[in-house]
Amino acid sequence: MPRASTGRLDLLTRTITDFGKEFDRIVKGYIGPLYAEICPRSFSVLVRPGMRLNQIRFRIGHAILADHDLKTLHAKAPLVSGEAVIQDGLGFSVDLRPSSSGIVGYRAKPHTGVIDLAKIGAYAPSHYWDEIRTNDQKIILDPGAFYILVSQEAVTIPPECAAEMAPYLAMVGEFRVHYAGFFDPGFGNADAGGKGSRGVLEVRCHEAPFALEHGQSVGRLVYEKMSEIPDVLYGSDLKSNYQGQGLKLSKHFKMDS
Repeated sequence: MPRASTGRLDLLTRTITDFGKEFDRIVKGYIGPLYAEICPRSFSVLVRPGMRLNQIRFRIGHAILADHDLKTLHAKAPLVSGEAVIQDGLGFSVDLRPSSSGIVGYRAKPHTGVIDLAKIGAYAPSHYWDEIRTNDQKIILDPGAFYILVSQEAVTIPPECAAEMAPYLAMVGEFRVHYAGFFDPGFGNADAGGKGSRGVLEVRCHEAPFALEHGQSVGRLVYEKMSEIPDVLYGSDLKSNYQGQGLKLSKHFKMDS
């Protein structure tokens, strides 16, 4: 699946194997090359040899936590700020309350320059993104447009777990919130410098305009048990880019623009 910065650029990447029947699936015992399908959807990008656009995860057996296990985990140490909505995973909603800057999100501009993925903090957001502002805590998603929004809840991933945004569900609306939806062990964990980390939402609307309101449910997190606790958690020790985040573009853009 795409890495966080890859998804926030609306860069669709998928892994392919020889004789594979599915994208992003490597069957047990496979020996052979791995291929990457790279599809830039909003911006033209410059990719160089050796760049890491995807990430791979290895599973042994069934690792997904059932709802009763999530409730037990949440009772031990809160997984989310506010009320925990646990049903087939941990529910989360969108935050459309204006920040101190008045911004609730960003929409990708249709015609921009090339983004060199090797350049960090190099680009002015205003050249690539339109700021989204609202006075009534509502926005209209336009068909085909790509948005960066943020979850209302701050989430925590305990050191012994990882989590992933569940695939698109029609019941939440005609849009998709699932591009780089992997949350590492320690994300949002206070001991790893992430108290109050919220989930950045990479949103694409489908065929029809869609009205999105503050607090509306937009997805859920599925938690998985790690085989062991990592030696180093997601955070400052790994120079992680998105620990403690709120609404935030990819690392390629200037923070103070």
